[in-house]
Amino acid sequence: MTKVFPAVLPALAAALALGSAGATDLRIYPSFTEVRQPVTATGTSLNVTLPQSAWESVLPGSLDLEGLPFTSAAQTLQSNWLSGLEGQTVYLRRGETTEPVTLVRARDLLVKDAQGRFFNVRFEDLSFTAAPPLNPQSPSQTLTYTLPRAGTGTLTYLTRAVTWSPRYTLNASTAGANLTALADLRNSTELAYDVQNTELYAGDVTVQANPQAEAGFAADMVMRAVPTAAAPAPKIQSQGELRGLTRYDLTTPFTLPANSVITLPFLTPKLSRFERYAGLDTYFSTDTRTGTLNRSYRLEADQRLPAGPLTVREDGRLVGQTTLPDTRKGGTIDFSLGEDPDIEYTRSAAQTAQVKDAKGNVTKTTYRVTYAFESSKDRAVRAEVTERIGGRVIIIDTSAPVKNQGTANLRVDVPAKGKVSKSFTVVIDNS
Repeated sequence: MTKVFPAVLPALAAALALGSAGATDLRIYPSFTEVRQPVTATGTSLNVTLPQSAWESVLPGSLDLEGLPFTSAAQTLQSNWLSGLEGQTVYLRRGETTEPVTLVRARDLLVKDAQGRFFNVRFEDLSFTAAPPLNPQSPSQTLTYTLPRAGTGTLTYLTRAVTWSPRYTLNASTAGANLTALADLRNSTELAYDVQNTELYAGDVTVQANPQAEAGFAADMVMRAVPTAAAPAPKIQSQGELRGLTRYDLTTPFTLPANSVITLPFLTPKLSRFERYAGLDTYFSTDTRTGTLNRSYRLEADQRLPAGPLTVREDGRLVGQTTLPDTRKGGTIDFSLGEDPDIEYTRSAAQTAQVKDAKGNVTKTTYRVTYAFESSKDRAVRAEVTERIGGRVIIIDTSAPVKNQGTANLRVDVPAKGKVSKSFTVVIDNS
């Protein structure tokens, strides 16, 4: 349910009544959310009011009223709570004393003291006889629908202020590895939502941009755990594919507090493939190069994985972080976490043949590329090199010719505290 401040919006309670469920449905995408709010109009007018900061996150043109016909809708900027006290007495703290002053103008906090002097003050130095709402200096926007008759419907809009994202942890050891995920649900507005039905969507969805909502989350954003009261904590269940998107449902209602992040257990996929190797992704050249290989991993999971950050732990210790891309069920994920100084390589390329045309121009060249590996580890390590080669036609060893770019894949087991070499032949045909 969209929370409002009674001190700011006394008319809203009479104008806007919630449906019998008294809760909001959220369809949360990676970068925005569709809010679906049941409403009941008891007369021919329906007012919807949100703080200005919340309106700034609403995507332009996304507000709609379903199931409740209307003849017009007008949006107006409402004064803030403090403006309602203009001309009234408030209290100003000066050092150890407090004195009554008159609030003349709320916009720049201009006051007048008992001697008739005007001056500006700080809001933090003022006190009031009634408790102010959250952000009392923030204005609000009201959307007033004119209706032909009373009835019930659903208010819908898209907001950038509520989003979700997964994050993963890969726990590896000599016994194997497992992959787990958490889902972070973020609410960066001053509004709390009592959520009845929640759907999470993973995938690429394009909506109209809203530059005003790109400033990020509030500085006082806090992490909140799901309440452990009598009601069970929500669980996330996969509902399958929807036109290239993956849908997940939360099983129970919950509250998404204002300016908060709620974290829930998400996925525990089974890894059908897990490999560690020393990797190198490079390009072809004729010079000699030396360097170290990277600490690399290869994964395949039994379900689709939405894009998100990945933390890797070996024997419970953090060894690096990266980002997983959107990956289909059974898709291969390769990533590296930095250099491994224990495995060095030396790469050399020797020209073994050359063909020239009648004018003496080189049209075809053959090279033998050799990688020499040396390891100081006390265990064997598999080394994998991917080398990209450009040219009109490329032939690598005995493989079929390819145009424009070829890829040489070299794999070899480097013995413990040992050395090993492996070569491949490449023909670059530019005739």
